[in-house]
Amino acid sequence: MLIRKDERWFVQPNPVTGAAEDWPVTRAVLDRHYDQAEKILAPQRYPLDVEPYASTPKTLAFRGAAQRAGLDWSLPNLAVTFGNPGHPAVPGEPIAEAEPNLHGRTRYTCRLVGECDVGCNFGSKNSLDYNYLSMAQREGAVLRTRCEVRRFAPRPEGGFSVWYVEHSSEDEGHRTNTSGLELHAVVCDRLVVSAGTFGTTYLLLKNRDSFPLVSKQLGTRLSGNGDLLGFIRRSKSWAKDGGVTGFAPSLGPVITSTLRVADTVDGGNGPGYYIQEGGLPGFAQWALEAADTPDEAVRATRFAAREVWGAIRHTPKSDLGGEISLLLGGGEDSDGLMILLGMGRDTPNGVMSLRDKWLELHWDLARSRTYFDRVKATMARLAHELDAEFEVNPLWYLRKVITVHGLGGCPMGRNVDEGVVDSTGQVFNYPGLFVADGSVMPGPVGPNPSLTIAALSDKFADALIEPGCA
Repeated sequence: MLIRKDERWFVQPNPVTGAAEDWPVTRAVLDRHYDQAEKILAPQRYPLDVEPYASTPKTLAFRGAAQRAGLDWSLPNLAVTFGNPGHPAVPGEPIAEAEPNLHGRTRYTCRLVGECDVGCNFGSKNSLDYNYLSMAQREGAVLRTRCEVRRFAPRPEGGFSVWYVEHSSEDEGHRTNTSGLELHAVVCDRLVVSAGTFGTTYLLLKNRDSFPLVSKQLGTRLSGNGDLLGFIRRSKSWAKDGGVTGFAPSLGPVITSTLRVADTVDGGNGPGYYIQEGGLPGFAQWALEAADTPDEAVRATRFAAREVWGAIRHTPKSDLGGEISLLLGGGEDSDGLMILLGMGRDTPNGVMSLRDKWLELHWDLARSRTYFDRVKATMARLAHELDAEFEVNPLWYLRKVITVHGLGGCPMGRNVDEGVVDSTGQVFNYPGLFVADGSVMPGPVGPNPSLTIAALSDKFADALIEPGCA
């Protein structure tokens, strides 16, 4: 999902805690970097105006519920290829690439199999290996896979030393004593750390003795980008003709559309947020169906009775599909599931630290209660519009949330007292050391953060290549 951060959500105080969520960059500054990132990532909108995309049940149901509730629904840019530029969208068509990708493999347009978040087997998702990394390799960059950085430190003569270990493919699936792996070293004039929110923060905390002047803000401003997982189930009124019933969550990419609820600064009544319909691969639907009790026990009993009767009759007939269906069910319950993904402006008051060499997270859910109550209420409203039941992620009742958009830990600031890095991604007090990932966010992005991370990285790259130009 490639959505730009809302212009008014860049710099503002938090209305609940009074804590400033101060961004040292603006939307106006980032817009040209958003443009550049979109040029490389080549996003497309879900082609809901043509078949077979026009018959995607979860998209149609989500759109209808949002519109009946008076909510702002739209089809955003996706990092997915549905059709070759200038040609109609067609599932499974070879993608025309100007240059070969680093895998040397043919990619295909989206086949609507719902596997985006576990890895697209057809190359339909425009992940970085097909664009930025392939471009870098063509320009002479050396990509070292299976390598894990353990240490890095400034060199007395300038630049940095980096020590890493290399993992072997033969060791996959086996318990391995990685502490005994050989350390390799490289040196560099400039170092960019892009290990993700948790990886980068962990590495800097672990190597803090080598960087004694790093900001005291290291590990702070942790945010889950307001992620909240919800479910709509057992709709009494939604059904789709043409052989598909329910919401068919495995048909289409994982997310196709979004709705936006305004923040206080742009006409809302509290923290702003987005909600999107989610999906899951077909094999996950079978897993859900198998785990559905008490029907599971009933199906297991019927399956066992059938097997016993077959053994008594000594019949050689085999109906594997029918037997699996009898055991796992026809999928009606899982097919009638709509996953809701909420994200937005939670309070970035989390802290990361090291404990016994492990990364430990502390985050107070209570300070974001107003925000989460708003998101839950909107999700419940969508369920009501579909005459269905709404369930929030069960971990919510244990005061926990699931996030796939962790942010913060190395926040941007205007000086070393405010942040770990400046507005060009360079670590204060350590020229040549940069951070470029979600850890630099001083607060939640609001929508899916990937495009904002890409735009900031583009800005940082300009500053790294030509200081002062970003």
